[in-house]
Amino acid sequence: MLKKIPLPITGVALGFAALGNLLQSYSEGVRLVCGAISAVLLILYIAKMICYTDSFKEDMKNPIMASVFCTSTMALMLLAGYLKPFIGMVADGIWYVAIVLHVVLILYFTKAFILKLDMKKVFASYYIVYVGIVVASVSAPAFSATGLGTGLFWFGFVALIVLLVLVTYRYAKFREVPPPAQPLFCIYTAPTSLCLAGYIQSVQSKSVAMIAFLAILATVLYIVVLTQLPKYLKMPFFPSYAAFTFPFVISAIAMKQTMACLANMGTPMPWLNIVVVIETIIAVVLCIYALVRYLMFITAKQA
Repeated sequence: MLKKIPLPITGVALGFAALGNLLQSYSEGVRLVCGAISAVLLILYIAKMICYTDSFKEDMKNPIMASVFCTSTMALMLLAGYLKPFIGMVADGIWYVAIVLHVVLILYFTKAFILKLDMKKVFASYYIVYVGIVVASVSAPAFSATGLGTGLFWFGFVALIVLLVLVTYRYAKFREVPPPAQPLFCIYTAPTSLCLAGYIQSVQSKSVAMIAFLAILATVLYIVVLTQLPKYLKMPFFPSYAAFTFPFVISAIAMKQTMACLANMGTPMPWLNIVVVIETIIAVVLCIYALVRYLMFITAKQA
């Protein structure tokens, strides 16, 4: 069974870890269930890495797989937050280790793929590598490390601007994308929303203008992805279905945090609650759908 689990399942693990945090205000029990699902998926893939090392090494030679694998360290950062109330300083250690591992993956990816850049092999998954570390900014308050979170936010923000140009140029210039990689386009809605959430969580001196800029850009990209989503949902299953999870969850989280932050800053926008509810429903449905399709894929392979 382990051999049949595709690497991008780590993206589904990340999606459910984030989904639990999104739904925490509704139910702590639901949050813990989401966290448990995330942990099980991540543990399963780690077990596969250990048992089938050659397969993992081969995957890491592929820029899509190598970039998507960064979701594993992102998920670990969020899961450390789940563990913090139970194991205290050990959870802190897990969080810092996850950040260090993500930095190692950034260095590996840069050396292996960016220094030998092939535009036809650039995909939206590249955002995961460089902007993904902003998950540390989102989770930093739980570890009393907002200073580090602020620094990582600015790294991710600069990477976001650079990659928006690079990745958008690739999709505009080279329109041919292999079907298995097409759902990765959904990742487009994640990096700006992630930066928005990281900015709100870690940066102490906040600017309404900065929040507005990120929120508007995130909303535009979210709408663009939504227009393409029906096309991807009609496709046969590919491991890239993992892109249906975290990008939509972090979009809802960012909008929810934006609404609360603006209210605290004296600029309440209660109508944003409608947007938050809609985005939350979409995120829940897509996460469950992706998980079910993954389970169907794995069990069908066994049959």
